Amino acid sequence: MDFLIERLPVYLDGAWVTVQLTVGGIALAFVLAMFFGVLGTRPGWFPRAVATTYVEVFRGVSALVLMFWMAYALPLITGYQLDGRFAAIVAVGLNVGAYGAEVVRGAINAVPKAQFEATVALDMTWFQRMRLVVLPQAWAQMLPTFGNLSIELMKATAVSYLIGVADITAIAERMRQATGETVLAFSGALILYFLIAQVLIFGVRLLERRANHRLGRTPPGGKGILGLLRPPALTTSGGAK
Repeated sequence: MDFLIERLPVYLDGAWVTVQLTVGGIALAFVLAMFFGVLGTRPGWFPRAVATTYVEVFRGVSALVLMFWMAYALPLITGYQLDGRFAAIVAVGLNVGAYGAEVVRGAINAVPKAQFEATVALDMTWFQRMRLVVLPQAWAQMLPTFGNLSIELMKATAVSYLIGVADITAIAERMRQATGETVLAFSGALILYFLIAQVLIFGVRLLERRANHRLGRTPPGGKGILGLLRPPALTTSGGAK
């Protein structure tokens, strides 16, 4: 324990880098997922073809290989060297965004057809339908899977040390090499990754609660902070059904 306490500031530096990679990757993945997910539901073959191309290409490419390509191959083509952190963020964002796009598309398609037909009857524009009716309902369905993808993205950033990024894994490896304490060095990394994952889980559950509350859904017996410690089982109490 003294080993970890003495080296805590160094581990926290690595944790801060991991948090930066995670937040940047999640932001990029979310934008890409929403854009291509919605695009995949548009009428006409061209928007769906564009969305399908993005999803199939980046879902089928290894995040690690893409990270290497961004860091080492792209500079040979463009003559511009990307910062390691930026390369890692782009790589994991593109990869996870492809999975997220399918989540968005599936959630939108799962909204009851009657809801969409009602928006047509009300003569809403496509943008109004999506913003006011479809996406609020789909959003509540997306969140649990988005939470899982966010955690997977955070864990995927662990390989960024292979392109020279000083994240948690890089710090743990340095500690192992400097001290020979393999178990303690990587135990510290495990603890930090676990804690970051718990923060992500807590944040997603807060968003789930807010989204379901806006739809008139409440988790039974799950009000208050303790209700966030378990996945919310939903019941309907008025509002949207």
